[in-house]
Amino acid sequence: MKLNAGKLWGMRRMADENGLFKMTAVDQRPPIKSAIAKHYGTDSAPYDDVARFKALLVETLQPKSSALLLDPHFAIPRGLKYLSPDKGLIVTLEDSIFEDTGSGRRSTQIDNWSVNKIKRMGGDAVKVLAWYRPDSDPEINRFQQDFVKQIGEACDRFDIPFLFELLVFPLDSDTHQTKDYVEMTGKKADHVLASVEEFAKPDYGVDVFKLESPVGADQVPGVGNDGWETTQKLFDEMGRLAGRPWVMLSAGAGKTQFRNILTHAYQAGASGYLAGRAIWLDAFSHFPDWDRMRADLSGEACSYMDDLNELTEAKAMPWHRHPLFDGDGLAFAPADATFRDTYAEI
Repeated sequence: MKLNAGKLWGMRRMADENGLFKMTAVDQRPPIKSAIAKHYGTDSAPYDDVARFKALLVETLQPKSSALLLDPHFAIPRGLKYLSPDKGLIVTLEDSIFEDTGSGRRSTQIDNWSVNKIKRMGGDAVKVLAWYRPDSDPEINRFQQDFVKQIGEACDRFDIPFLFELLVFPLDSDTHQTKDYVEMTGKKADHVLASVEEFAKPDYGVDVFKLESPVGADQVPGVGNDGWETTQKLFDEMGRLAGRPWVMLSAGAGKTQFRNILTHAYQAGASGYLAGRAIWLDAFSHFPDWDRMRADLSGEACSYMDDLNELTEAKAMPWHRHPLFDGDGLAFAPADATFRDTYAEI
């Protein structure tokens, strides 16, 4: 497989010069808004505080990132002016407000935003999160499948990479039911793997998967530690089912837990990470002390990213070396032969 020109360029923009994804998520909305509202004792968080924190994340963490993931509500209006043109720009398209029926969740796009708009504003990739459970209401699952297919088709039409985030979630019937954006307690590896298998089908047009650990973060031993082989088999199967470049999300895991997760993911062929809270949550706990937050982000958070990046450089698979591309992902697709020939003449 080879990529069309726009997708090829977007994939390269997201990665570093060696084809590794070191991407920082600044698109979280409920985890930031809820904590700020709790501080003030109000139902909602002041816009300025949420947007200011996101701008601070862009300023302090981009030196260690190959790309940043921004949301249209807060991060783009306040943070885009701080984003270096040397960094890749990924824009999230799903609304953080979803419909929870108790037996499934329906995702929606952000109002007045589209794949076309992200492409026109200079975005390098479109990111969409979809909640999914193979055992949830079949009608809900069909809705979610159609939602993702429409995004994938639009990304093909506008020739921009589709970065797809997949998360299982609790139903009302589950013991640990929550609507928070956190890793599901007691999740089943079979649900994670079956979900990856579904959305790896060509109909969805996914270019890069952003995946969660198939087992709880606290249960991941890290490669080389006691019992790691059993966990590794699950990660290996997840990478096999993905069948394309993939990265790990942190889902609020602690720093040590997320690093352990990455050791398994890289052993299974992952090409990097797209993480947020594992990197910046400790600093955010000092809100509203802006000076201390900035100091912690520039210090401890960046040091942690140095550690992750060192691990990534040593163990991760460059995205263009994925077997999907026969080791030659940096080549044009046959459909772009005319573009290639024209470009060569300029």
